[in-house]
Amino acid sequence: MSSPSEILAQADSLAKSKPREAEVLYKKVLDGTAASTSDDTRNAENSQSLRDQETALVKLGELHRDQKNAKGLAEVITLSRAFMSSTAKAKTAKLIRTLLDFFTPIPNSRQIQIETLTDNIAWAKREKRIFLKHSLETRLVGLQLEAQQYKPALTLIDTLLTELKRLDDKMILTEVHLLESRVYRGIGNFAKAKAALTSSRTAANSIYCPPVLQSALDLQSGILHAEDKDYTTAYSYFFEAFENMSAQGDDGALGALKYMLLCKVMLNLPEDVTSLLTIKLAVKYAQLREVESMRAIAQAHQARNLADFEKVLREYKNELSSDPTIRSHLAALYDTLLEQNLLRIVEPYSVVEIEYVAEQVGQGRQAVEAKLSQMILDKVFHGVLDQGRGCLLIFDQPEADNTYGAAISTLEQVSKVVESLYAKVGLFLS
Repeated sequence: MSSPSEILAQADSLAKSKPREAEVLYKKVLDGTAASTSDDTRNAENSQSLRDQETALVKLGELHRDQKNAKGLAEVITLSRAFMSSTAKAKTAKLIRTLLDFFTPIPNSRQIQIETLTDNIAWAKREKRIFLKHSLETRLVGLQLEAQQYKPALTLIDTLLTELKRLDDKMILTEVHLLESRVYRGIGNFAKAKAALTSSRTAANSIYCPPVLQSALDLQSGILHAEDKDYTTAYSYFFEAFENMSAQGDDGALGALKYMLLCKVMLNLPEDVTSLLTIKLAVKYAQLREVESMRAIAQAHQARNLADFEKVLREYKNELSSDPTIRSHLAALYDTLLEQNLLRIVEPYSVVEIEYVAEQVGQGRQAVEAKLSQMILDKVFHGVLDQGRGCLLIFDQPEADNTYGAAISTLEQVSKVVESLYAKVGLFLS
């Protein structure tokens, strides 16, 4: 009868051509139904058997990954529990993380991942595998964040933080605080996002922080500074993250580069975008469609051309809309560009038809009317919308009349003099 090692070799040869047969063979090794012909001691046999079963598990996971079979991969993780009960806890955690990583290239597998993680967290809790539970819960928070399930993510984070602070596990504490910052940023609570990021950096300072985690901290710092319109500081953080991620071969390097280009555009330095793409680390990304989209945005912004800007947004919709950070800042940039175009058109006039303004900027009349109304309220220019006539009336900048201000200032000084006199009279009478 074939040994487990021989069956594994046979399954490997069938993995691509006959995946169903390979799956049966891998499961045969896992079930322990393959007899071993070894004459070694029982302990050596058990040790080899465990190694073969571990290999079979990983290979079976790879098989389902290559077949894009998320349900099959979830079953493998459940199947692995029997094997994990007889192995060291450190090896168990590494193995289950490896199997969970196989979900990444499988499209539309997020919900199955969440269900699988929830099930395995409950198992780890029953088995009192605390560190594994924390690791799985941290991964679950990351998936909930991706799915924009902010409320359950925050609930789980609160529980995690309470347990982690008791155990003083700085590494996972750093990761969880970083996730907390990203969740709060997702719901728009920037004050708490900054506080969570500060806590994450504090925890990271007391341990050796791996380059990947340090890059994630720099990236989040850059995002929060960009939200505060501090694009210069944000750029420096993004550059640090880009350098570290490029050195590690991390896929996130492209995202950091896009954020760097975004900062240059938002700083009104679109000409720097081209020069930035000539540096050594950025050259390999220069021809990618994601980078081309940012270059096109920079060119449209430099030309102050609203029509070109809209064309770029349509042409590169997937590249520019998929990232919420880029999407929100480009929306603000579009708003600014529209405002600048409207000002350029209405400035020469004292009365101008709204329909004419709308035609000039290539927008609908209702949208232009709403924007002009907002600009008047924000005191960008002085004017009135005459909706009856369909016109915009523009007024000259009113001269500031400081009469009232001067009168109030004089009265304040008189009040001080009177108070001083009262104080002197009080001292004289006493």
